[in-house]
Amino acid sequence: MSGATKTMGVLTVGTLVLTTAYTVALGSNGWLWFAWIVLALATLGALTTRGT
Repeated sequence: MSGATKTMGVLTVGTLVLTTAYTVALGSNGWLWFAWIVLALATLGALTTRGT
């Protein structure tokens, strides 16, 4: 796994934690969850392309 892919993974997990904290504190925001899903899919795509 390259450095860029590791950074994306850490960013994805960190964003999940922040989005969850926001949801608990202030209520759900669909755009935040949508953005997190897009980021997670991009990270998964980077992981699969780097693995081959």
